[in-house]
Amino acid sequence: MTNYSRRQFLGVLGAGAVASTGISQPAKAQETPIVRMGNNYFDPIGLYVNPGTTVRFEIAAGAHSATAYENRIPSDASAFDSGVISSGGFEHTFEEPGTYDYYCIPHKSVGMVGRIVVGSPGGPAEESPIPDGDVPESETIVEQGAIAYGSSTGGDGNSGGGTMGPGMGSGPGMMNGRNGGMMSGRNGGWFGGLPFVGGVLGLLGLVGGLLYLALGRGDAPPESDGSAMETLQRRYARGEIDDEEFQRRRERLVKNQGN
Repeated sequence: MTNYSRRQFLGVLGAGAVASTGISQPAKAQETPIVRMGNNYFDPIGLYVNPGTTVRFEIAAGAHSATAYENRIPSDASAFDSGVISSGGFEHTFEEPGTYDYYCIPHKSVGMVGRIVVGSPGGPAEESPIPDGDVPESETIVEQGAIAYGSSTGGDGNSGGGTMGPGMGSGPGMMNGRNGGMMSGRNGGWFGGLPFVGGVLGLLGLVGGLLYLALGRGDAPPESDGSAMETLQRRYARGEIDDEEFQRRRERLVKNQGN
């Protein structure tokens, strides 16, 4: 994925307007930007558009929705909801200026959220952290135009400017407001996010297993169904297993708990 800049994002359209009229003038609306919906991510995770711009949400993998938080959009705006789709896309025209936060219905609990700033930041979304996952700061979105998921200023970023998606690795990153970071969310940024927690827990589990083997205590009882469910959820949040495999294993654990 690419970390876009606002200048690059709007430059082509502005150049086209000048060429067609022979007079330098701002474009009234952007070309249709595309937000890709993949396994637990929106890309770009942060997007800046002018009022009147139509944004297209397209399926890249899996089944997802683009659903606005009704209490985190401008007061005069209408909430949008694609419903859960597994192919094609959904379009919405953003008329009212302000900040729009949205989520994926089936993957809200694992932090699949995004933010769109129309014209300038404003509205209820600026008054409190987003309740699920993390999104870039609105001022950063306005400055850069579009922020790729997994970039150094994106949802689960890395400091090397690389990207993270299904089956791709990610280095460590620090997102802490304006002081060297760009993230806004209930977890306070990267170090409160699921990927970091999952990585630490996974490392602790590996160290613990080696210690048990070294001490001859490898016969410890298997983990409980509750612990197994937590492990499954962490693996799903890290993108190690897809939606279908997650549901299959979850149903099996629930069935075992009922026996």
